[in-house]
Amino acid sequence: MSTALARPGLWGLVERRLASEASDGTELWAGVRARADRTAYRPRLAPDTEIRRFERRSGEPYYMMANPRDLIHYRLEQGDYELVRLMDGTRAVKEIVVERFASAGELELAGVADFVTQLRAEGFLDDRYEDVEGLVRRALDPRAGRRRAREFVRSLTLRWDNPEPVVRWLYDHGLRWALTAPFVLLTLGLVGAGVAAFVANVRSRLFGLTGDSIAIGFFVLLAIQYFMVFVHELGHALVLVKNGRRIKGAGFRIYFGCPAFFVDSSDGLMMEPRQRILQAFAGPYAQSLGAGLASVLAWAFPNWAISETLYRYTVLAYFNVFLNLIPLLELDGYWMLSDWLRTPDLRPRSLQFLRHDLLHKLRARERWSRQDVGLLLYGVLGVAASGFLLVSGYLFWKVLFGGLISALWRGGVYTQALLVVLGLFLLNPVVRAGIDALRSLGRALRRRWRALRFRLERRWRVEAAELIDALPLFEDLPEDVLSELAGRVRLRSFRRGQVVVRQGERADAFYVVRRGTVRVVEEDPDTGQEVRTLRTLGRGAAFGEVGLVEAARRTATVRAAEDTEVFQVDKGAFDELLADAVRAPRFAPTLQAAAELRRLPPFGHLEPHELAHLLEHGEWVNVGPGTEVVRQGEVGDAFYVVASGQVEVVEDGRAVRTLGPGGHFGELALLLDVPRTATVRAITPGRLFRLSREGFDRLVRESFRRGTLNPAVSLDRVWEH
Repeated sequence: MSTALARPGLWGLVERRLASEASDGTELWAGVRARADRTAYRPRLAPDTEIRRFERRSGEPYYMMANPRDLIHYRLEQGDYELVRLMDGTRAVKEIVVERFASAGELELAGVADFVTQLRAEGFLDDRYEDVEGLVRRALDPRAGRRRAREFVRSLTLRWDNPEPVVRWLYDHGLRWALTAPFVLLTLGLVGAGVAAFVANVRSRLFGLTGDSIAIGFFVLLAIQYFMVFVHELGHALVLVKNGRRIKGAGFRIYFGCPAFFVDSSDGLMMEPRQRILQAFAGPYAQSLGAGLASVLAWAFPNWAISETLYRYTVLAYFNVFLNLIPLLELDGYWMLSDWLRTPDLRPRSLQFLRHDLLHKLRARERWSRQDVGLLLYGVLGVAASGFLLVSGYLFWKVLFGGLISALWRGGVYTQALLVVLGLFLLNPVVRAGIDALRSLGRALRRRWRALRFRLERRWRVEAAELIDALPLFEDLPEDVLSELAGRVRLRSFRRGQVVVRQGERADAFYVVRRGTVRVVEEDPDTGQEVRTLRTLGRGAAFGEVGLVEAARRTATVRAAEDTEVFQVDKGAFDELLADAVRAPRFAPTLQAAAELRRLPPFGHLEPHELAHLLEHGEWVNVGPGTEVVRQGEVGDAFYVVASGQVEVVEDGRAVRTLGPGGHFGELALLLDVPRTATVRAITPGRLFRLSREGFDRLVRESFRRGTLNPAVSLDRVWEH
């Protein structure tokens, strides 16, 4: 058995087994206990993990990290990158926590545990995690084949997992010249000539778009169109190969009713922005070459039998190129714009602002930043462009193939059946959009119905009571008080990306996650942009209860990472519970102590359950003036944070600095049995919080046990053209 991390459930079994065997003192269980100590786990990045630094237009850095074996990519902010840098195999998890604390001044427990677990599960660390249980379950699932078939019918996507050998062969056997400057300069003339010829063909009125013939020309048109779409995607893939990147996958799908190929270019995220712009441009440029050649041939030889077919193809091709270059859709033009602006998440941020943040801005009459205006403008234009694409796509197909459809319908039962199949195939996205809209309406109605049932049924109350009772801060509540509190719980539902609580607002409720996951994020108070993800919370986790003690302002924003349900307890019910000192004598003091801890900067971002464990494993210490808290030369085993009063740090008999509320000292003692380097003496009466090394180790272990590893919040970004 290695020191690797495992799933929380398995760790719980191991720890319970270790506890039950602790008394027999066998060497076997002592060894297992040492290896299962997650505080001693030393994460190390896999040797082939790649990290590259980029900058946003604002100058703020971000980093892309790649697992080249599985082609998984994470976008890291500065804080995450600094954490990753510490994972070199020389530091245990608890050492990473302490070192991060020394640099940032905040104790990060669950955040570090979640991040380490996530990196290992995604193959970024050198000891890879294998979900054996999941593999066996999927292999034995008799419905696996049916599930894949349903997925194909639902998405109409055929995926090719390893197209790189074919693309690399084509690149090595001639197509490398298509990416050279001489080739591009020569073909620019063809592109220009093609546009001029297309305009001349339109003005000549020699060719038409409509027709009701089911002649071979229709199939020739489709063959040319699909071949050139393939060339379009091949252009993207060749640029990836030229820059030494890999191709994760390719395939075929229906996009807005139009058959299309695609290339998964996620590994291109590791290229420089200029290279990514060229890679995105290569597809439309390759397709414009085919359109240019077809236009010139149709103009030069208008009497050819296939000239009208070539003309129709140019209409299809130029329309396709136009759509790809519109920067408002998540196509080539969008990737070019986002890389030029150096804003890698422009579209999702704009849609999130439009769906979930705009109404809040208007209701709260908050000041609008330039970034807010830009996100609103881009989001509105993006929605309008999507609507335009649907309408224009319908008109385009009607004009180009309307006559053919009429001919098929008049051709008898067999051609009618063919038309129905073709229609279902091409209109699948529209049908699915309608089904999704009906499902969304159904979910909304179910949410309202569940909220109504929740007021009437006792079963929901029992579930809420059980989840609240499991919270460490609520464990001393008598059953009757807990039942009364559960009777005043509300059931709330939130869509993915929707804000549950917002940073800066006054706390007016606390929440317990019933279903789904939420992200706790710190935002820039000026721009509202997310600075970092502090924590991911799953079922049974709570947030907001400590802030209710003093009706403090929220220190972070909580967003639903997926469709989520939470139990909400309003401030009124909570205040009554705090005031009922007779029925819950220990509850209010415990919450007050947790709130006092939360006010200390080192513990400012800890979750309520972490504060509860901190109270359990640490202790408050009151000192008088002149009291020596620690003495230079003595071996230390505890860390201190000053809650009130002042202490002075004395080195070799000389006072070097003074610490007040929020100051801390002795963090090295959480790791090592080393002599204190200074004496710390109280100047005034003071109150300090003391955390021993043993208590710190327990906190780190608890963080791994409660960690939430949820693919819904993975930073992996699939970049498809």
